[in-house]
Amino acid sequence: MSAVGIVAAAGSGLRLGADRPKALVPLAGRPLVAWAVETLLTGGVDEVVVVVPPAERAAFAAALPGAVALVDGGDTRTASVRAGLAAAGPGADTVLVHDAARPLTPPDVVTRVLAALAAGAPAVVPVLPVVDTTVVVDEAGTVTDAVPRAPLRRVQTPQGFDRATLVAAYAALPDGVELTDDAAVVRAAGIPVTCVDGDERAAKVTIPHDLHLAGLQVRR
Repeated sequence: MSAVGIVAAAGSGLRLGADRPKALVPLAGRPLVAWAVETLLTGGVDEVVVVVPPAERAAFAAALPGAVALVDGGDTRTASVRAGLAAAGPGADTVLVHDAARPLTPPDVVTRVLAALAAGAPAVVPVLPVVDTTVVVDEAGTVTDAVPRAPLRRVQTPQGFDRATLVAAYAALPDGVELTDDAAVVRAAGIPVTCVDGDERAAKVTIPHDLHLAGLQVRR
């Protein structure tokens, strides 16, 4: 089994308050995207494609190893992942899609996703249990119900797929439809998604506080 990793790195970083794309924001002296690429390669992925903002291609090329392929992203995440799939080499039969904004994802998570794919799962996501009380609120902000936590999970990346399955699912997705992640795309096509254990260290960097917490982990 050969795997290609696609790193979604075309986000603007506005919520992070950055003056550059989020994936280029430094964590302990290295851009977030460099951490994400290293995680995939260390975890067992054979090649990596990074989807970047077209205007920032040179900055990404300077920040990443020469063996990493760069491809221009689109206006939406869906368009960007499609571009990454089109740019992937022909030899890979499985695809892992990872967020550059999850820089401290341990390579063990990648290994677990790859193992589940090798065992025959067509789609795999790393997940964590929901530990907080979760409620439903109405438009006025009033709690109307409590949601049982036992069946709930928080979904992380990298998410892994049989390549042909993911390509077909994206081809079947109607124009203009945007889903929250790639697992939702294959589920919309009727494909079952298998779960493996995620990791708390794979938290997403979205706001400045997230970046601060990631920095504290690196300095431990």
